Amino acid sequence: MSDRIAATAKLAPSASLTVEEVLRVRHWNEHLFSFSITRPPSFRFRSGEFVMIGLPGGEGRPLLRAYSIASPAYADELEFLSIKVPDGPLTSRLQKVQRGDHIYLGRKPTGTLVADALLPGKRLFLLSTGTGLAPFLSLARDPDIYDRFSQIQIVHCVRQVSDLAYRDELEAQLAGDPLVQDQALLQLHYLPTVTRETFRNQARIGALIDDGRLFAYPLAGPAAFDPATDRIMMCGSMAMIRDLQERFEAMGFKEGSNAAPGDFVIERAFVG
Repeated sequence: MSDRIAATAKLAPSASLTVEEVLRVRHWNEHLFSFSITRPPSFRFRSGEFVMIGLPGGEGRPLLRAYSIASPAYADELEFLSIKVPDGPLTSRLQKVQRGDHIYLGRKPTGTLVADALLPGKRLFLLSTGTGLAPFLSLARDPDIYDRFSQIQIVHCVRQVSDLAYRDELEAQLAGDPLVQDQALLQLHYLPTVTRETFRNQARIGALIDDGRLFAYPLAGPAAFDPATDRIMMCGSMAMIRDLQERFEAMGFKEGSNAAPGDFVIERAFVG
């Protein structure tokens, strides 16, 4: 049995999982891809949450992993962004799926990278590395976030230029999106940065904060973080999150949660 046939063998729903059809797949480069699947009518989530998805594993048990949902809460389809790990138990097979294949979808999304976990503010900074961009794609395409914050800054740090998934859409400030294009044109800012190739921004997020580039025009306001007005979400590498979390807490920012909204949030399900 080939890898692809094995990866997409007939699946059966369960109390915790539905079976959904793959609608489209996009390979960004040799180690990054995104895909969309059908959305069950009963599936409800808040923009920024994650859910379990997967394929059959050994002994008939599903092999599952948490993935942030990249599509907004109102979308008819569910979109995901994933790395390709050659020897990864799930991603080595998931990267081979094609339109018409089927995968497992968990029935209960959850997470803390949601607007409700933050106190009201003026500027929202969405700081991401790699596939940590996914939940922020969900938030940026949700009209609700533009009503909550006057400015939204997406920062995406990757190793090489081809890793900047969705770059064209974000540089165009989501032009063509029927629900948010007008608000995004005025309120959404995108700052891509690369660490291992020549690029107009070649630095890690911490360096962009230190030299002020993270606050440069067209972003309005002070060239520094202010706990009174700024709110922050972080998703991506553990090193980035731990470094910036220490910085923000030293500046007086308080971590938030669904039970107690605060000034910044991270997704602890991915950090461990």
